[in-house]
Amino acid sequence: MQAEPRKSLVGEEYEVEVGPVAHGGHCIARTTEGQVLFVRHALPGERVVAQVTEGEEGARFLRADAVRVLDASKDRIDAPCPFAGPGRCGGCDWQHAKPGAQRRLKGEVVAEQLRRLAGLTPEEAGWDGTVVPAEGDKVPAGQVPAWRTRVQYAVTADGRAGLRRHRSHEVEPIDHCMIAAEGVSELGIEKRDWTGMDSVEAIAATGSQDRQVVLTPKPGARLPLVELDRPVSVMRVDERSGQLHRVHGRPFVRERADGRTHRVAGGGFWQVHPKAADTLVTAVMQGLLPRKGDMALDLYCGVGLFAGALADRVGESGAVLGIESGKRAVEDARHNLADFPRVRIEQGKVESVLPRTGITEVDLVVLDPPRAGAGRKTVEHLSSLGARRIAYVACDPAALARDLAYFRDGGYRVRTLRVFDLFPMTHHVECVAILEPTAKGS
Repeated sequence: MQAEPRKSLVGEEYEVEVGPVAHGGHCIARTTEGQVLFVRHALPGERVVAQVTEGEEGARFLRADAVRVLDASKDRIDAPCPFAGPGRCGGCDWQHAKPGAQRRLKGEVVAEQLRRLAGLTPEEAGWDGTVVPAEGDKVPAGQVPAWRTRVQYAVTADGRAGLRRHRSHEVEPIDHCMIAAEGVSELGIEKRDWTGMDSVEAIAATGSQDRQVVLTPKPGARLPLVELDRPVSVMRVDERSGQLHRVHGRPFVRERADGRTHRVAGGGFWQVHPKAADTLVTAVMQGLLPRKGDMALDLYCGVGLFAGALADRVGESGAVLGIESGKRAVEDARHNLADFPRVRIEQGKVESVLPRTGITEVDLVVLDPPRAGAGRKTVEHLSSLGARRIAYVACDPAALARDLAYFRDGGYRVRTLRVFDLFPMTHHVECVAILEPTAKGS
């Protein structure tokens, strides 16, 4: 017999004591029956009424929003953004928390992931437990840094620009995004009619005046005439192939970091915070201490940010190999690094290309993998190359912790860990771990 469908609990309300923060922008609570609730818009130690947004009877856990706060934390503030809150825009996770409290919560998440997945204390990871804001981002409670240089707007059926609600395809129309960088806000995307578009991505380059919009039309829709408040180049996503096509203007923007200009083709990856690229390059180079003549790897190299920084420091007697899977990013990296004859960029997945290179030893490694991490197989290969130091740049603390455990198995320990708040108001952080062979440190 077919099992009876389990009853949905969406809309049910529970009065709960809020427990610790969890990875993902929510806190943990339990119903009186012991069922776990992942509660957004809450803070540790509060008493709230949590309304279920996802889940059913018998599920391992439920998702919920704090819809009423009965006993507030001293770290709670009124959300500065009028579009934040239960059932509203899903772009931010911590608008209701003081800026310092947000960084403390992020630090608690990183510490918990290190402990649970890598068996490391902050001290063992060489980390003082702090989450460092980017330059200029230390603002008083009630103020919001305008940092996001790339914003992807969804479009409502009647052509209004907005942002998606949390874990939903529904669009929250907005008239201004508080975390959008000035270069994005000044385009006036929210004031225009985007009927026929599925999404509109706005890009404001750092270090140049380049502005770009990337349009994704609904099937069969015609492109609008794009007239914004500042000059922009326009790209279109092909509805069948997903490929980008130039409509007018340059097919790339010019980003500036580490004293160099980098070409980034439409929609290509670049750090979203205007200070992020320089912040991360500085942290990586301070950790690796490259020497003239070093042989270095830059894995998941994108458009060549770290490869260029390494090439500059290892000099003409050194060499750098970058590996990147994206065809367009590889083209950009080769263009950006054309003045370094001892730099080579290979296209393909790291786990496939690296073994084929025949490289058996290197001096330094940088890896900046996607959110899922590098994985056991790649870490095992890297551990066999005998690098003096390895810099691991991570946008997900859980993936970082898993890979650090694999590196430990391969004979590497964490020398230092630095954690940066390059995504204020969201739950995201960026980490830079510097590893060295265990024999050197113990």
